[in-house]
Amino acid sequence: MAIGSIFMQPLSTTSADSNDRSARPWPNPTFAFMRPRLSHWIALGFGSGLSPVAPGTVGTLWAWAAFAVLDPWLSDAGWWSLIAASFALGCWACQNTGRDLGVLDHSGMVWDEIVAFWAVLLIVPAGFISQMLAFIVFRAFDVIKPPPIRYFDRTLKGGFGVMFDDALAAFMTVLVFAVWMAVYR
Repeated sequence: MAIGSIFMQPLSTTSADSNDRSARPWPNPTFAFMRPRLSHWIALGFGSGLSPVAPGTVGTLWAWAAFAVLDPWLSDAGWWSLIAASFALGCWACQNTGRDLGVLDHSGMVWDEIVAFWAVLLIVPAGFISQMLAFIVFRAFDVIKPPPIRYFDRTLKGGFGVMFDDALAAFMTVLVFAVWMAVYR
């Protein structure tokens, strides 16, 4: 299968083998759903996406905590390498998990928020207040999906589509910070 087809392939909600438990729609994924496949663990943010309330927010908080743990060990180049690899891995994981859930972009799939927020945290000024403001702005862009985020969210499908709209939300968050710093410095 070509790499482009992994990123852009439309997802099917049916399976030829109806006895395959992982191919049935799981509207509310559980740890039992995650257990058999690495792609499920990744897409569902190692369990953070299983939150019954605001899984995207919980996934973003998980990203913040993971960033705090990993940041002392990674250089900027190490972070960018991890983010690039995690984006590509997320395309694959979200493609497979969306197929297995029977939902193209299930709210429990939070790897897109995690990777995008890592990029935001790497760029915005260090410190709790800046990071908290970045968290609020990023979540607002991710939830409201203003143009052009909404366009790409509706247009791009598959794993790449899941990952890309959050990358745009991260870009717009960083843009807000850049404008704010240019005006108020």
